[in-house]
Amino acid sequence: MEIYSDYLKTIKSALRNKEELRRGAIDGLITFSAKDNYEDSFNFQEYLTESKKVSLLPSLESFANDIGIKPNYEQELGAHPDFIHLKDSDTFEKHYIVSMFIDIKGSTNLFKRYNPETVFVIANTIQKAAIHTCLIFGGYIHRLQGDGLFVYFGGKSISEKDAVSNSLKAASIFSYFVKHDIRELFNQEDIEDIYTRIGIDFGQESDVVWALAGIGKISEITTCSLHTSLASKMQSFAQSNGIVAGDFIKIRSDKSYYSSVNKRTGKESDRYIFRNNEEGFFYTQYDFDWLAYLKNLEFIQTDLQGNINVKRKVNPNKKIDNLMPIAQTSKPYNLI
Repeated sequence: MEIYSDYLKTIKSALRNKEELRRGAIDGLITFSAKDNYEDSFNFQEYLTESKKVSLLPSLESFANDIGIKPNYEQELGAHPDFIHLKDSDTFEKHYIVSMFIDIKGSTNLFKRYNPETVFVIANTIQKAAIHTCLIFGGYIHRLQGDGLFVYFGGKSISEKDAVSNSLKAASIFSYFVKHDIRELFNQEDIEDIYTRIGIDFGQESDVVWALAGIGKISEITTCSLHTSLASKMQSFAQSNGIVAGDFIKIRSDKSYYSSVNKRTGKESDRYIFRNNEEGFFYTQYDFDWLAYLKNLEFIQTDLQGNINVKRKVNPNKKIDNLMPIAQTSKPYNLI
């Protein structure tokens, strides 16, 4: 999708300049020089400086504007604003939350061909795209784990249904980016695939405790819930570029996009992600058909080749003066 074009451009620049990276380490400055007629050049230090900016890259910023969303750039890692007051408290709260674990796999193989600076640029740019996508849809980044991240969706001012919907939109769009856009770029460079696996689950209010974990400055406001734990566990059952969601996600969204994991694996033992025989509680995990879901979103369109793009918002105030010369020379018939 073109909404990630600036992120792909950064990765491409790092890949195209790998030879200069290997030779250019002088006094800690790694030079990315343009070659192969590639128009953008930058150095590693400049990349690190640019990475400090919290705003989206222009292509994704344009997408956010088109769908009328202003991301919250003010959030801090592990500090959901609705519960941050618990940091200075000895109390706890119960409140629903959607938990999502995004695991990005395959970046280790990059070290076979590239130096650490190049690998950092690639992995960090992909992770940044994941963070920005989640921000657009109201996600709160709770923790960075290697190349992946753990994200909450929802809060005190958003409905359970909307929180679930937002998490599925973010996961689906990012999955498409990794499966199609990055793969296409990596195929051009003959690089082994990087892929993602995502787990999503919903914890209802009675099942989620928000409290301070840790001691002193070595602490964070986090949730303790079966369903928080299951989100990270579910991603391990996902196929390459797949999404696995829990039953509580399914019942709060369109059920037609889900099929139990055991139907794919052929193992009945994979039907339930959690079993409590004493309580008679068996919790089902599902493969989520994110591509079918994505194609039915109101801001997505599919071309004749099956490629997915974002519907661009038309500016009603745009002048049509530039169309006049075309209209004058392209009349469908001659006036008498």
